[in-house]
Amino acid sequence: MVEIELDGQKVQCREGSMVMHAAEQAGTYIPHFCYHKKLSIAANCRMCLVDIEKAPKPMPACATPVTQGMIVRTKSDKAIKAQQGVMEFLLINHPLDCPICDQGGECQLQDLAVGYGDSSSRYKEEKRVVFRKDVGPLISMEEMSRCIQCTRCVRFGQEIAGVMELGMIHRGEHSEITTFVGNTVDSELSGNMIDICPVGALTSKPFRYQARTWELSRRKSVSPHDSTGANLVVQVKNGKVLRVLPLENEDVNECWIADRDRFSYEAVNSEDRLTKPMLKQGGQWREVDWTTALEYVANGLKGVKNDHGAAAIGALATEHSTVEELYLLGQLVRGLGSENVDTRLRNAEFTAGQGARWLGLPIAALSTLDAALVVGSFLRKDHPLFASRLRQAARKGAAISAIGATTDDWLIPLAQRVTVAPSAWAQALADVAVAVGEAKGVAAPAQGNATQAAQAIAQSLIDGTHKAVLLGNAAAQHPNASGLQALAQWIAEQTGATLGFLGESANTVGAQLVGAQPGQGGLNAGEMLNGQALKAVLLLGVEPAFDTANPTAARAAIHGAQMVVSLSPFKNSATDLADVILPIAPFTETSGTFVNAEGRVQSFHGVTKPLGDARPAWKVLRVLGTMLDLPGFNADTSEQVKGQALGDLSTIPSRLSNQTSAAATVNASTGGLERIAEVPIYSADALVRRSPALQATADAAAPVASLPQALWAELGLAEGAQGAQVKVSQDGGSAVLNAVLDASLPANVVRVPTGHPLTASLGAAFGTVRVEKA
Repeated sequence: MVEIELDGQKVQCREGSMVMHAAEQAGTYIPHFCYHKKLSIAANCRMCLVDIEKAPKPMPACATPVTQGMIVRTKSDKAIKAQQGVMEFLLINHPLDCPICDQGGECQLQDLAVGYGDSSSRYKEEKRVVFRKDVGPLISMEEMSRCIQCTRCVRFGQEIAGVMELGMIHRGEHSEITTFVGNTVDSELSGNMIDICPVGALTSKPFRYQARTWELSRRKSVSPHDSTGANLVVQVKNGKVLRVLPLENEDVNECWIADRDRFSYEAVNSEDRLTKPMLKQGGQWREVDWTTALEYVANGLKGVKNDHGAAAIGALATEHSTVEELYLLGQLVRGLGSENVDTRLRNAEFTAGQGARWLGLPIAALSTLDAALVVGSFLRKDHPLFASRLRQAARKGAAISAIGATTDDWLIPLAQRVTVAPSAWAQALADVAVAVGEAKGVAAPAQGNATQAAQAIAQSLIDGTHKAVLLGNAAAQHPNASGLQALAQWIAEQTGATLGFLGESANTVGAQLVGAQPGQGGLNAGEMLNGQALKAVLLLGVEPAFDTANPTAARAAIHGAQMVVSLSPFKNSATDLADVILPIAPFTETSGTFVNAEGRVQSFHGVTKPLGDARPAWKVLRVLGTMLDLPGFNADTSEQVKGQALGDLSTIPSRLSNQTSAAATVNASTGGLERIAEVPIYSADALVRRSPALQATADAAAPVASLPQALWAELGLAEGAQGAQVKVSQDGGSAVLNAVLDASLPANVVRVPTGHPLTASLGAAFGTVRVEKA
């Protein structure tokens, strides 16, 4: 530690830190534009010039290291005049369009110009003009003349998002920020550039000209998408959500959010919103009141129970539902005498663990890992903020390794990558286990070969101090998920690493904690959706064509039910399958709780009133339980339901466990072509599927069939062929898709995404497929 004097105050700070850090520590504000606490130091705006004793000229506070006994003055005449001079230069070319700028009212330049700018300009020449750029549907670069070249957006792309999509060209007065030869900005974290831009150069395209910042009320909320549980500020005008921004929480999402957290609010205002209960009569949908709809459901459930027994009733829900909703759904089904309730809609194997599966370590600890092995994950698209954390760890020297079926660029320098067919993932883990066993002098739990890559992965885990073995969505949903978990558990135990599950959705952990899984004798989601003769099905937020492991089989099973009840915010969620659709409120219109991947319980309130006659799902389930005369449905608030569902929150850590007693099995290859199916980032849930801005991005493009080199040649497709189409057949269904060559795929793997209308006719996400030229 060194001690400096800052404006007459003694301040102690770490050696090597900058004057700006010392000022922050002391609570002294130094004006700045280019400095950001999460980004590297550029020192190119010069707004933070301060007076340092014995220095010949004002020095930039963000780039001047502290030294013992340094005397700094931030409010002296020398410092103020330097800052005023910089402000005059910044305003020379800045357009005078504050009244129509979306940044107006929350603009750093506007605020500092009041304190450090002059009332008039001495500059009489014409201002320069920078032409607009079209960089995609999310970020507006219409008025780049406002840019002050702070390069925050450039550094964010390089350091946080991992890809330099924006850069600066030319020099001096001609400098401008642009993309490379007209490319669009396609990062899944790109919206954060809007937040960190200190002026109105980068603004939100969907929010453009919608409202002024002072007209918006602000409410805290939690993202309903992935397992990060990002904290949000939802901004509302006249009862309508108009913008979503990050709420800083260093332990969860730092000061960033993914683009789906930021722009999915558009779905809340979409034309597909359901505002009244709807009942299908004579094949036609008609709107009814709540009493009629709920009586129909209650009578239907009673009828099915009386005619076919309680075991003929089942409930399926997405893990984007709140703790309260999932708990009451489970209580409703169990109150009727059935144990058929599940949220694991995309799983191919269903094994009960010893506790709720979770990340295994705090989210913030991902940034400080020395070594990590990620198995079966489309990390960058499945978990954008986790990927960012691991990216920071890799920048500090962490050895990140991966086992999977694709070579997607995670924008992370990987130490090792093993790319094999899904059926060979267990064997790849067994190889790592053998390498660990050889290094530690113990017997591995399964046979394998200590390949060079396996030895390198094993050594990185053995050598590291902070290390983790992380199982991704595809590993958790794998047909041999228990075998993968057992092998990963053994490797973690032998190397002293933490075993963790990245978690699919906002409430994957919460769903396990509240028992939204079948009890003794109950059917799991796979059994309910693959031919078991359910007579009554309750769907909570589920769209069977997109949310299930095998859409074709799921739709067939649900279609055979006597009564199908869909609780959804949207009209088209299950109109062809349901008999009644009950309009429930999305996360912006209800209160509730999510439990994120690290087991953190985060509650939130609704930010607007429910649209039309929509109602919070927990209230709908509570009333339905009361109509069925079931006990335990008398809670008046979501807080009371949360108390019933989670009990003593201090006991939650003891209820989390990634331990398994399953055998470390290594299945033989299935033979033939294997499918690997990711869920595209903007097809993962009902909200992102209905956001126009997200659906216009490159990540929402129509799915294609990616073929390995050998299959490409076997089908006689020419190198670099454009517009080639193939017919992909699986489990009796088929789809005609555009084909692309992916030479990095294993020879027996075909990549076909799931969760999209074009591929909904195919079978399971894992399994054999047949490909022929269309």
